[in-house]
Amino acid sequence: MRVDVATGLLVGVQQVLSPFFDERPAGVVPDLIVLHGISLPPGEFGGPWIARLFTGAVMPPERHPFFATLSGARVSAHLLVRRDGQVVQFVSFNDRSWHAGKSSWQGREACNDYSIGIECEGADEVPYDNAQYAALRVLLPMLSASYPGITRERIVGHSDVAPGRKTDPGPSFDWSLVRGFAPHRKVPS
Repeated sequence: MRVDVATGLLVGVQQVLSPFFDERPAGVVPDLIVLHGISLPPGEFGGPWIARLFTGAVMPPERHPFFATLSGARVSAHLLVRRDGQVVQFVSFNDRSWHAGKSSWQGREACNDYSIGIECEGADEVPYDNAQYAALRVLLPMLSASYPGITRERIVGHSDVAPGRKTDPGPSFDWSLVRGFAPHRKVPS
């Protein structure tokens, strides 16, 4: 696995390209990573639902009532880290994925403009899998090396860029397991 900076693709992972992206503002390169948590339906893991959401495929409400709330949603992320550690790319790092919504970091608005969004299959109240942390320990330094503006201090949670609106990756995400890449967080002693 490696980053091809010219194409913005992560070589060696599954590519399921989303239609939900656009160009970054002129001259802007990624200098922030936003970690998210997602499960579809809520609290359930596996299945095709995250990929279907990110690609605009029909989410049948008869499968789960929650899917009715997603009708017409236009969201994406650059990467998804599944429970087993498998990494799937949906949007080139050179483009703006639609993952953070109304957001800001250190006074700078519109985080989608300058961030890479990584969704981890999980939920606030369910511990993430060790395979996901292992994948992140490979991905985070690789992305930081490819995009030097991404320093350890610029790896944050969705809850950090949209406080009060978002809680993910949630209290079940163990930042100490990616500690070397996200030191802005204080680990309880």
